[in-house]
Amino acid sequence: MKKITFPLLLFLPSLLFLILFNNQVKAQLSSKQVDSLVQKAIEKFNVAGVAVAIVKDGKVIHEKGYGVKSIETKKPVDEHTNFQIASNSKAFTAAALAILIDEGKLSWNDKVKTHIPEFKMYNEYVTENFAIADLLCHRSGLGLGVGDLMFIPDGTDFTIKDVLTNFQYFKPVSGFRTQFDYDNQLYIVAGEVIARVSGMSWGKFVETKILAPLQMNQTFTTPSAIKDKTNLATPHSTDAGPIRTIALFGDMINGAAGGILSNVNDMSKWVLMQLNKGKYGSSLEKQLFAEARQREMWKIHTVTGINRDPRYNQHFGGYGLGWNLADVKGNLRVSHTGGLPGMLSNVTMIPDFKLGVIILTNTESGGAGLFLSVNQSIIDSYLGLDKIDWLERYGKDFQARKGSADSVTIKVWQTVSAAKNTPIKSADYVGVYEDKWFGKIEIFLKGNQLWFKALRSPKLNGPMQFYKANTFAIKWEYQDMNCDAFASFSLDEEGKAQSIKMKGISPNIDFSFDFHDLDLRRVGK
Repeated sequence: MKKITFPLLLFLPSLLFLILFNNQVKAQLSSKQVDSLVQKAIEKFNVAGVAVAIVKDGKVIHEKGYGVKSIETKKPVDEHTNFQIASNSKAFTAAALAILIDEGKLSWNDKVKTHIPEFKMYNEYVTENFAIADLLCHRSGLGLGVGDLMFIPDGTDFTIKDVLTNFQYFKPVSGFRTQFDYDNQLYIVAGEVIARVSGMSWGKFVETKILAPLQMNQTFTTPSAIKDKTNLATPHSTDAGPIRTIALFGDMINGAAGGILSNVNDMSKWVLMQLNKGKYGSSLEKQLFAEARQREMWKIHTVTGINRDPRYNQHFGGYGLGWNLADVKGNLRVSHTGGLPGMLSNVTMIPDFKLGVIILTNTESGGAGLFLSVNQSIIDSYLGLDKIDWLERYGKDFQARKGSADSVTIKVWQTVSAAKNTPIKSADYVGVYEDKWFGKIEIFLKGNQLWFKALRSPKLNGPMQFYKANTFAIKWEYQDMNCDAFASFSLDEEGKAQSIKMKGISPNIDFSFDFHDLDLRRVGK
C-alpha cells in the first residue's frame, strides 16, 4: 500500500487539475452557441446590430458581426464595423499617460497644477493636491456625472478652458479621495495633460503611440476623422417606442472620456496587448507600456461595491486607472462599459484565464441588456458555473425598470395634460437666467408658449408646460436620449421668478444630464 500511496498523492493534484480543466473546456460556449445566444439576445432586447469577439490564450477564437448597421439600410454588421466605444476610451487615456510615465515625462503623483496652472477645484487644498492619478479614478469628492452638461447633448460650445476652471463652482458630495462617484470631465482634463506634456493633442498622441503600433488601423479618435463611413454603425434608440435611428454623437472637446470609434477586430488587438502585460507583436517582442504601469492601472485606487451573488464568491470591487476591478471565483476581472446615445460597449478580461470578451452594440437601451446577458453567459462558461438564462433574467429586470420609470413619466405628462388650462402669468417667468458654470439660459414666449433655451447648448431647447405650483415640465426638442426635465421657479414677493432649480423627470435619466447641479439666477428681463 505504501508503494502506491505516495505516487498517488503526487499524481492526485495533476489528476484533479485535468478533471477540472476538462470540465471547464466542456463548459465553454462554442462559436455556434455564441451565435445562437447573440441572435436570441438581439430579438429579446430589440437591438439593431452587435459585434462580438472572444480572445483566449493569445488568439482570437471568435470574431463576428450580427444584425444590421442600420434598420434603414439593412446592411449587415461585420467584425470591421465601427461603433462608438464611449467610456471604454478611458483605458486608452490611462495607457497614454502610462506611456508618458515610461518616457520619464510625468508620474502618477504629479500635481495637475504642475502641468496645468489654471486648473482649479472647489477648494484650495484639493486644487493644490489633485494628482494625475486622481483624474482617472473617480474620487474627486464631486457628484456623479458632475458637469457633463458641458458636452451632452453634443453641439455645445464649451471649451477646455471652461472644463479646467468650472470645477470650482460645484459643491462636493464627499471628502476628497473618500468615495467613488463616476465622472467624465476629469478625464477630459487628463487628455489636456497629455497634450501639454507631449506637445500633441490627445487624439494625435493616441493615434501615434497606441493605435499605430498595435495596427488598429480602423480605429478613430473622433467621428470627424472617419472619411469613409460605409462600415460605420448607425446609433438606434428604443427609449420612446419602436426602434429608430438617431444621429451619431459628434466630436467632443477631446475624446479622452469617450471619443473613440472602433470595431471588434481592432479591439481584439487592444485586449490581447492588455492580457500580455503591455507586450505586442508577432513574438511579443514589443512593449507598449511597462508591466509595472499595468500593475498600477490594474490596482484598486477607489473602493466600490461588490456583487453579493454567492455564485461568484466576490470579495472586493473597485476602480483602477481606466478599469473596473473585481474578483470572480478567485480570479481578477478587469472590465469597463461605455455608453453614448444609441451606442454601448463592454470589454471584460479574466487575465488568469488569458480571456477577453468584447461586445459592441448600436442600440440603446436594449443594448445594455444584450451585452450584460451575453457577456455574463460567456464568462460563466469559462468559470465552469452552472448555466443561468441571463437573457431571461436581464429581460425581466430591464422590463421592470422600464415599466417603473415609464409609470412615473406617464403620470407626469398626464398631470401636465390635466393642468393645461391652468391660468399662469407667463410674463413673471420670462427672462434670462445664468448659472456660474453652465452659462445663460433664456425663458421666452414662442407665440403663447413658454420656451426654454440654453444659449451654450443649442439642443437643450423646448416648450415648458405647467405641472404643479411653480414647476414646469420641459419636453426637449432633442429626444435622442430620455432627458426631459422639471424646472422649478423661486418667486419674489411680487410673484416674479428669480431663480430656477432643475432635475430629470424620468428615474432612468442618464446621469450625465446633471440638471440638478444647475443654480440658475435671474440676470435680465
